[in-house]
Amino acid sequence: MSGSIPFYQKHHRHYDRGYRSTEAEAKMSHYKSSSRYSAGSSISSTRTRSPVPKRSKPSYLAVDKENQIIGYVVPIFRGQEFTSGMSDTEETRVRETAGYMARRNLFTKGLEMERSEVISRKEAMRESAERISLNKRIHEHEEHFKRMNEDSLMHPPEFVIKPRSHTVWEKQCVRLHCTVSGWPDPRVYKNNVAIDPITSPGKYKLESRYNVHSLEINCDFDDTAQYRVSAMNSQGEQSAFASVVVKFKGEVDEALPLPRYGITFQTHIVDKFGVSFGREGETMSLGCTVIIYPALHRYQPEIQWYRDVLLTPSKWTHVHWSGDRATLTLTHLNKEDEGLYTLRVITKSGYETYSAYVFVRADAEVEGAPGAPLDVRCLDANKDYIIVSWKQPAIDGGNPIVGYFVDCEVGTNHWVQCNDTPVKFARFPVTGLVEGRSYIFRVRAVNKSGMSRPSRVSEPVAAMDPADRLTSAPWTGQIIVTEEEPSSVVPGRPLDLQVTEATKNYVVLSWKPPGEKGLEGVMYYVEKCVVGTDSWQRVNTELPVKSPRFALFDLAEGKSYHFRVRCCNAAGVGEPSEPTEATTVGDKLDIPSAPGKVVPTRNTDTSVVVSWEASSDAKELVGYYIEASILDSGVWEPCNNKPVKATFVCHGLVTGEQYVFRVRAVNAAGLSQFSPVSEPVEVKAAISPAPPYGISVLECVRDSMVLGWKQPTFIGGADITGYFVDYREVIDGVPGKWHEANIKAVSERAYRVSDLQENKKYQFQVRAANMAGVGIPSLPSETFLCEEWTIAVPGPPHDLQIREVRGDSLVLLWKPPVYQGRDPVNGFYVDIKEADAPEEAWRGVNTKAVEKQFIKIKNLKEGETYVFRVRAQNKAGVGKASDVTEPIPALTKPTKEIVVEVDDEGVISLNFECCDTTPDSKFVWSKNYEEITESSRLTIETKANSKTIFNTPGEEDIGIYSCLVTHTDGASSSYTFSTELKRLLEISHDHKFPIPLKSELAVELLEKGRVRFWLQAEQMTANGKIDYVFNDNVVSQGEKYKMNFDKNSGVIEMVMESLTPGDEGTYTFQLKDGKATNQSSLVLIGDFKQLQKESEFQRKEYFRKQPHFIEYLGYEVSPECCVVLKCKVGNIKKDTSALWSKDKHQIKADEQLGFTEGVLKLEIAQISKKDSGVYEVVLKDDRGQDTSTLSLVDQFKDLMNEVFSYINSSTPLKITSTDEGIRLYTFVSYYNDLLQVTWQHDSAIAFSDRIKSGVVGEQLWLQITDPTEKDMGKYAIEFNDGKGGLRRTVELSGQFDDAFAEFQRLAAATAERRARVAGGLPDVVTIQEGKALNLTCNISGNPVPEVTWLKNDREITSDEHCILKFESGKFASFTITAVNTSDSGKYSILVKNKYGTESGDFTQLDVTEGTPDLGVTSYWTDAEGNVVFG
Repeated sequence: MSGSIPFYQKHHRHYDRGYRSTEAEAKMSHYKSSSRYSAGSSISSTRTRSPVPKRSKPSYLAVDKENQIIGYVVPIFRGQEFTSGMSDTEETRVRETAGYMARRNLFTKGLEMERSEVISRKEAMRESAERISLNKRIHEHEEHFKRMNEDSLMHPPEFVIKPRSHTVWEKQCVRLHCTVSGWPDPRVYKNNVAIDPITSPGKYKLESRYNVHSLEINCDFDDTAQYRVSAMNSQGEQSAFASVVVKFKGEVDEALPLPRYGITFQTHIVDKFGVSFGREGETMSLGCTVIIYPALHRYQPEIQWYRDVLLTPSKWTHVHWSGDRATLTLTHLNKEDEGLYTLRVITKSGYETYSAYVFVRADAEVEGAPGAPLDVRCLDANKDYIIVSWKQPAIDGGNPIVGYFVDCEVGTNHWVQCNDTPVKFARFPVTGLVEGRSYIFRVRAVNKSGMSRPSRVSEPVAAMDPADRLTSAPWTGQIIVTEEEPSSVVPGRPLDLQVTEATKNYVVLSWKPPGEKGLEGVMYYVEKCVVGTDSWQRVNTELPVKSPRFALFDLAEGKSYHFRVRCCNAAGVGEPSEPTEATTVGDKLDIPSAPGKVVPTRNTDTSVVVSWEASSDAKELVGYYIEASILDSGVWEPCNNKPVKATFVCHGLVTGEQYVFRVRAVNAAGLSQFSPVSEPVEVKAAISPAPPYGISVLECVRDSMVLGWKQPTFIGGADITGYFVDYREVIDGVPGKWHEANIKAVSERAYRVSDLQENKKYQFQVRAANMAGVGIPSLPSETFLCEEWTIAVPGPPHDLQIREVRGDSLVLLWKPPVYQGRDPVNGFYVDIKEADAPEEAWRGVNTKAVEKQFIKIKNLKEGETYVFRVRAQNKAGVGKASDVTEPIPALTKPTKEIVVEVDDEGVISLNFECCDTTPDSKFVWSKNYEEITESSRLTIETKANSKTIFNTPGEEDIGIYSCLVTHTDGASSSYTFSTELKRLLEISHDHKFPIPLKSELAVELLEKGRVRFWLQAEQMTANGKIDYVFNDNVVSQGEKYKMNFDKNSGVIEMVMESLTPGDEGTYTFQLKDGKATNQSSLVLIGDFKQLQKESEFQRKEYFRKQPHFIEYLGYEVSPECCVVLKCKVGNIKKDTSALWSKDKHQIKADEQLGFTEGVLKLEIAQISKKDSGVYEVVLKDDRGQDTSTLSLVDQFKDLMNEVFSYINSSTPLKITSTDEGIRLYTFVSYYNDLLQVTWQHDSAIAFSDRIKSGVVGEQLWLQITDPTEKDMGKYAIEFNDGKGGLRRTVELSGQFDDAFAEFQRLAAATAERRARVAGGLPDVVTIQEGKALNLTCNISGNPVPEVTWLKNDREITSDEHCILKFESGKFASFTITAVNTSDSGKYSILVKNKYGTESGDFTQLDVTEGTPDLGVTSYWTDAEGNVVFG
């Protein structure tokens, strides 16, 4: 027997044999054995009696109909078994004796029986637990053996039988099977997402037996997917795939089994509910009458209601089915109830649906207050907090929403506000909850006008961890014995600490418990630290948290924090976790950007379809709110109170009015700005298009046919979005049932109908669709035979269109034939005739085949009506003619032509105006009569008119440009952009490049052989810029090139000191002044050698005659950090002198230079920013002069980096102690303010009042005030010179104790010698006017301090009225000879020596009248600071 007892047996004492006591069983056994013995003896002694027939062994167990033991039968009366061996008296006596014994043993020893029951139950439970434990050990051993079996692990898994794909009806069950050899069991994935049957109970069922694995699915629409079975071990991975397609009505598959009952149900939904409007708080009922034919007795269809998801009965929704009417009642409308409601009636033959939208209007209790938030949910619930989320309302009352308040229900109808200040982010963690208690929440919005109504309450949620919510499993008889962890173990560090959410109001942390032992009663402390400091502060100081998640509040917005967590239990607090990365407090989620263009489209007499461009880069987007306004009214009304994702139908509009619309996006961070306002649209019903016509066959093969047709004559006022084709088979002239050829609309007027049967006849019909819906079908086509075409010539062209109709011309367009014939099509012929002329009147427009798919037909007779057709040609000949066009009269309508323009900025554009446009009209531009879709070379702008702008006009843009205006009477025009391109480019150039030049770029030789390139512009502003280009490379100012631009005269020049063979090429000056530009070029090729030869000759002659520079001015840095400017000179004599200047100011003169020197130098010691400038040296004598210039402005940074490379030659980093703390220092050879120095202690040091750095002369130091053990470690100083830099380090840990002891000694010594005010001054002194006042206090310090008295923080000097004294270096006194009202104020004393400064003050001196005459008033303070009045 199992150790567990069914509940229905626990109330009965005799539920099995084990209930009886051992003694009772012995009595019964004895009774039965004695009875049999008596019967046997009687039979043997009475031989005359007939033998008793052998009977089956009696059973005393009570069983039910299924032979299950349910109890025990007590054999008190045995009946006929004793009749043959006993007399009636003996039998009666024995029966009475046995009955008495049985009753006595069974019913007089209740206590013994209870004890026996307890003992036997314990034994049974123990045996059952041991048996289950043994089975588990055997199972674990088998699993371990499987894992360690070399035969299983040496081979990769292999699919013996792969799963098959299935197509099933909705609501049916499908089972996928596969057989896999190898270990372990495979995993199953749906669209690459692992399937877990536990998370979807009843949806999936996984079984694995003897390497045969199966997946059972209860199918719904969402189960249409690809399923993958993946088996993997250490030797490899194998996968198999199977697809499941779930069919519903509209996708009829003839291979599916017929519905049950052998009949087909027809479902009709009548008396339907329409688009409904309600207000918050009202009750609304939606209902439909359902007619099912045939009507079967007691047959009930399945009724389902949907609003985004399947609705289930609740306190907000009631569902009712009366047998012929389905009703959904919304008991208390809220904005959450807004949406598209769908009724689905499901029968065995499929289902029928009907949908309509329900709008819920919201009113504020206070005028100007916002609407109530909606969709309040609990995202994350645990023992310590619950995160509540909601959606912002569409109505803000005309004022921005300041924030939201979250309320929590405590008790019955008792609400408590959870946040003191409103939060703007639409998520908030509620803390301070009682573990295990269930809560519901609501949210209110607030703006400056008031508070909104409360939202609908959330679903109840319990404050406990998700793992604790799992219901306990039923008793299985398994007893698990574990060793109790020692309570003295301190838990380890928490793992994987991370910030899961951060806003400006709160931060949420999550982590994992420590992996090692010691987890009994573990809880957590959370600590925070501001980035840049080492001060950790415990957040939850009162009580530790129980869950591995925590929400932190009251953090400073904009500051960055580190966080860490410690575990604790009864044994103590563990080590902290690794801190998180720096987290800045602020909203990580940005408010979405405003949506783009809004496009309204007519729908019905009371509704408009609104679409818009989605917000760019929007994160966690909730949806969009749409608002509508009657044109010029200025009053905006919300169209929806629940966010929507995409195109939306706005209902409840006034017929005939013109409306404009705007949209804004919403996410948890808030509402975006509104989109631009849409164009106005008139509210009236859109009309579906007329049927297409002229269906013809364009190609035919054995199993498919290509059809073509003509556009409807009336499109319903809205663009046609596509076409739907139907076909039916015709047998012996009798047409069959229509079938859909395409489920998705096709945009072209040609379509291939597939899956036809060869040599069978078919008819076709086509329907057009626009925004208003699908129009009526066309008339059935002719009957076409499906047989493969084998003719050599091409098939007919199709889709002929007429454009640009004028009195004497028009343009005809067509598409090539689908059937090419044996050879490709190489041309087309166009035929024309008058509409009323006979067939013999057809004549050709072109005698030579045209390759293009358009032609302009000229020389028409104005007022005449024509028809056209087109034939295609290949090598085999001319094919069948196309269908004839509709009759076209040759009349010139009032249409303007395309004109070309060049604006003031040189932009070339084509412009087209049309006066017959409608609100739905569009301008469609084409090049060579193919619609322009590539916008890299063209930009199309359409407002009242349309303009095509050429971005970079060139030969690629040559062609015929045309524009067609839709929803007009064929308004179109074209322009041939070819011959006048050159003229337009010249005009554009003149407009773009208006800078006139007085002279083009020229070259000339200067003295010293220098070469000058120059030009002169007529007029340029001070903002003009010039680029100097040599061989397509821009050159800049330097030693080789000297540029100059005289903005007054317009002269632009570039001077080169000499020419080299590499300077041969093209020189260009590019001028730019605002939008105006120009350029001029000079080609120095061929004549360059003669110019170079002349330049070299003049240069040599110059150097031969006068002093000059052999090497121009440059600089170098000495190891002593001294910057030396130097140059090399030649051809000098005794009276040659050198003049140095900086920024045109002379700084040094070297006269009478010797011939042997040859080098001029200027030293700059300890260079700084003030030494930046332009240095010049002039070399001159009576023969002439030469000049060299060096600019230390642009290259000053590079110079300083070179200086810093020598500064970095610092001494090693050392440690010393001061009376304030520990100081680290190093010496550099020279210090400059531009030197970049970084101090580090594990990372860059964040300086504070305790840790400071500074410079004294060439010493760089780091001061650590009041050091602690946390300051131990490795310190480094880094010098940055723009290259590798230098790093000096020192380890403080080994020297910390000695340094700290020295610091304490110095601090104590300094404290003794520091200047102090030994006795304080009184807080307040009140004295009568005219009296004398004396204040005296004790002073100490070595050396003797300096004493200063202050009044109102200003120093007092001694005079006749105020006498200051300092006697014996100990006593400082302050005496006022005659007090008056001007002496009132705050007085203090300041003492100072080199070891410190201290002050003492009293709050106020009040001078009054009427105080008794006490003479001189003195205040004396003793050594303890006590004030003595005397």
